[in-house]
Amino acid sequence: MSSLLGAAAGFRSAEWDVNPRSVTPGRQRWDVKLVLGRPRTAEFLAAALRRIPGITEARANPVTGGVLVRHDARLRATDVGRIVRRAVTLVAEDPTGAGRPTPARPVAAPAPQADRGLVVRPVLAVGGGVAAGVALIKGSALSRQLVAVGGVAALTTAVLRKAWRGTVDAPQEAAGPGVERHPLLEIVGPHRRRLYGAVALSVACQVSEMALGTFLGWTGLVLIKGEAAPLACLGLTTASAQLFGLAGLMAAACAAVAGLSYASNLQWRRLGQDIEHDWRNRTYAHVQHLELRHLEGERTTRIAGALTDDVRQLGTFFATSAGDLLHLGTSLALLVPLFLLLAPQIAWIAFLPIPVIAWLSFHYQDKVAADYAVSGEHRAKLHSQLVNTLDAGATVKSFCTEDYEAERIDRLSGEVQDSSRRTDRSTIRHAEIVRVCTTSSMAGTLLIGGRSVLNGSLPFEVFSPLIGLPQMVLLRMNRLGGIVDQYQRTLVAYDRVRRLQVLPLEADGDGGALDARKVRGEIVLDDVTFAYPDRPPVLEGLSLAIPAGQVTALVGCTGSGKTTVAKLLMRFLETESGSVLLDGRDVRDLLRQDLRHAIGFVAQDPFLFDGTIADNIRYGSFGASDEAVVEAARMAEAHTFVATLPDGYDTVIGERGAALSGGQRQRIALARAILKDAPVVILDEATSAVDNETEAAIQRTLRVFAADRTMVIIAHRLSTVRHADRIYVMDTGGVVAEQGTHDELLALHGLYASLWQLQAGELVA
Repeated sequence: MSSLLGAAAGFRSAEWDVNPRSVTPGRQRWDVKLVLGRPRTAEFLAAALRRIPGITEARANPVTGGVLVRHDARLRATDVGRIVRRAVTLVAEDPTGAGRPTPARPVAAPAPQADRGLVVRPVLAVGGGVAAGVALIKGSALSRQLVAVGGVAALTTAVLRKAWRGTVDAPQEAAGPGVERHPLLEIVGPHRRRLYGAVALSVACQVSEMALGTFLGWTGLVLIKGEAAPLACLGLTTASAQLFGLAGLMAAACAAVAGLSYASNLQWRRLGQDIEHDWRNRTYAHVQHLELRHLEGERTTRIAGALTDDVRQLGTFFATSAGDLLHLGTSLALLVPLFLLLAPQIAWIAFLPIPVIAWLSFHYQDKVAADYAVSGEHRAKLHSQLVNTLDAGATVKSFCTEDYEAERIDRLSGEVQDSSRRTDRSTIRHAEIVRVCTTSSMAGTLLIGGRSVLNGSLPFEVFSPLIGLPQMVLLRMNRLGGIVDQYQRTLVAYDRVRRLQVLPLEADGDGGALDARKVRGEIVLDDVTFAYPDRPPVLEGLSLAIPAGQVTALVGCTGSGKTTVAKLLMRFLETESGSVLLDGRDVRDLLRQDLRHAIGFVAQDPFLFDGTIADNIRYGSFGASDEAVVEAARMAEAHTFVATLPDGYDTVIGERGAALSGGQRQRIALARAILKDAPVVILDEATSAVDNETEAAIQRTLRVFAADRTMVIIAHRLSTVRHADRIYVMDTGGVVAEQGTHDELLALHGLYASLWQLQAGELVA
């Protein structure tokens, strides 16, 4: 069985450098370096993909190297991954014919088996069929019954083997090359010892439970016939003695079942908790080190859902369903040999529902796989919209769109309801079919077994203790649908989590360490070109120099690439061509942690955590003293308003600093950067939300703070940068239109002078 979510993220073509960027139901984005700068190759690749059945749309961008693939929701994500890699290989090997691949080629066929296996298996099958036919025609009643049991066993084995292969293949591919274990083993990971303990306790509990059922059968035998032969062999010859003995045995069995059930359930729950804790910690640690473009390309609610709901599902399966499945398997492992030895004539009817129920369960799982994927996607959209609408409460109210948002949530909730109803109908229908099968089998066992007792072919002493045991197992078969349901959810959750885990981490440079204390702060951008995915270049051949120990400003129209320059300096983004140098060293050769320790960064929309003001200022400089926190707040002009709060620096500001105004949040973020005391500071519209008086005070303190350090100020408000040592005026396309000091730029009567006059006129008005 396969999952539709995220399995393709495990693929990586080392030869052609094909990497997944994002994988969602029905849509995948890939980075394919083969098409970079090759429009014709990109066209051929898109044409090749569009010819594949199930691919509804394919686009390749020669500027960014991105490939977008939209596909049928029922097409497995693993198959799409193979299709993309195969198509890239075909285009690379034969660009002129890349647009004409056959539909069957992208999905690699399994390697042929050895000739010996191809010969032996048919021979065994034919031989077994002939032997079974002879037994059915000329054999005794017992031989015919054994053939029936063998047929049930063979059918069950075939169903389970096919289903197991289906569940193994796709998750192996999702996990990447070299992974050969089933997803459940991957999920357990280092917790196998606890798994083995839970398995041992569950098996012992099941043995005790079946022993209790046997003792109950012997009790009925004593009451009907006056004795039970097995107990007579133990020296209990009278009915009274046997009843007292059975009472003691049943008491001991009940105590064993209760104790072992408690211990096994506790062990399974602890295993589930360990798995959940381990996977959440490992996945979150991985997510923290992803490239920023992957975090920005994913919905935050989707990532949070994988770290909460999906990881919880991994643990829940082992805490609940895994134990039920083991109980069922143990019961069958004990009962099948017992029936074959003692009552083979009724074994076939007792276990006939097993292959039927197994086939129904796995067929149901395959059938609803896409429904689960669609349902999960609808739930994610609903959750995302709910969070966004609640965050935008002021915007919603100001535009009087409360009813519109309620209708939108109602529509999304209706989609969730419809998709959930589809899966619920399938689940209930499956459970009821299983119930009919098990009930029919129990009735058949009583009928055929009773006839065998009446005609003397089956002793009542054997039939009496056995009659209740299959009921225990078959009643448990009702849980198989729920187990398969949870198993499917677990595979889907596993694929989502794995998709996060296989996203590439930020690459570190290999040029050695960088000591922040020795950084002078000279920054040079040399012929830098950069474009966001599926967009024209925002910077194209940009070159500029930022001298060490000076204040340099970047101004210009929206979209001219000012913030992109800051992100390149921080290595949140990587240049497509050209280089960014810090003190003559390419930032790509530096360790990211060292580089970012040397740079203080304040964004236009700073993020504040749910905590106290002091905690937010101290974030990243956790060892700073209270005095240092207050001094940083003074320099950022934040101390005045903090001092007026009832709890001062211990005031809790809520999620994203909801209790503060925009200007107050910016000053807290500025104080955080000042406390970091980095040799290079980047302020991206860091004072855009403060009033003019506060901004003037901040500028005065920043002049003191900027001494002997490099400061880069990005601003739209030109009054913010008028005292900068150098100002770069950027125009559309990421080019430098003008540069110089404030007075020099005014004297040019160019773009800067026009912007200054416009803003000054607005201020006067």
